[in-house]
Formats: sequence, structure tokens, C-alpha cells
Amino acid sequence: MPLNLEDKRAIVAQVTEVVQQSHSVIAAEYRGMTVAQMTELRVQAQEAGVYLRVVRNTLARRALANTPYQCLQEKLQGPIILAFSQQDPGAAARVLKDYSKKTQHLVVKGIALSGQLLEANALDKVAQLPTYEEAISQLMSVMQAPISQFMRTLTEPSAKLVRTFAALREQQESTTNT
Repeated sequence: MPLNLEDKRAIVAQVTEVVQQSHSVIAAEYRGMTVAQMTELRVQAQEAGVYLRVVRNTLARRALANTPYQCLQEKLQGPIILAFSQQDPGAAARVLKDYSKKTQHLVVKGIALSGQLLEANALDKVAQLPTYEEAISQLMSVMQAPISQFMRTLTEPSAKLVRTFAALREQQESTTNT
């Protein structure tokens, strides 16, 4: 069913709004996928906080124009599904990577991460990006390490003194028992 001009404008406005809230965008070709497979992919994406959208390439180009993800426009050829990571940058990559193991019909064409175009073979690297909670955890451990080392350094002289006294006591006890 052909779209009228108002429908096209609404689609472009909706996709543009999603693009502005996204950390990364992935374009993947879905040629040959069944409706059941697409439904399964959409369910997995929704559970991971990823917004999936099949959009005509001309409308997608308009939605991506003047955004950090306009670098992805050259990859919009053929039947393309766009995956938008709205919670963390690697979410869409993880969903598409996991699902592409199930079917060969889902082929990643390009990845846009913070306005930088990455090739499809970078999908594994993007999928390994930490989530927000993991990044905070890593930051906290890095910040905690110098403090922990400082505390160990402060307590070591007193611990060494205690060990010395314990050794002296054991030595005196062994000499008095013999």
C-alpha cells in the first residue's frame, strides 16, 4: 500500500526522534527472512531495549540527515532494517549478533557509533562494549584500586610489627620448653 505524503513525514519524524535518542545505529539486510523470524528478532530486540524499524531507504536517508548517524546513509541499499541502541551502545550489536547465528539471512551492512561509521566486521567489538552498569563497575574498581593499595601500605608496618612480636613469643616459648 503506497504511503501518502503525511504518512511519510510522520515516519521520518518518528525515526528522527529515535535517532536523536540513540547511542548507536546498525543497518542490516534482512532479505530472505520469514515473518516468524522477524517477529522473533523484534521480540528479542524489545527485551534488550533496542528499537527495530524497517523503513524505506529514501525515508531513512531523510531521517538520518543532519544527525551524527548520517554517515550510515551510503549503506542503505536493499531491504534494510535499522536497529537503534537507546540504552547502551552495544545493545543492538548484541541482539543482531546473537540472532545472526540463527539465520544467514540477517547480514549487517554498517554500524554507526557516535557519528563514526564502522564496517560490518566490527559487530563483535561493538557487541562487547560494556553496559552502563558494567562501565560504572569498572570505573569504580579503577578508582578503588589506589585507595586499597594505600590502605594496605598503611597497615603493613603495624602488621609486620605484630608478626615480629608473634615470632619472638614463639621463640621464647620454644627456648623455655626445651
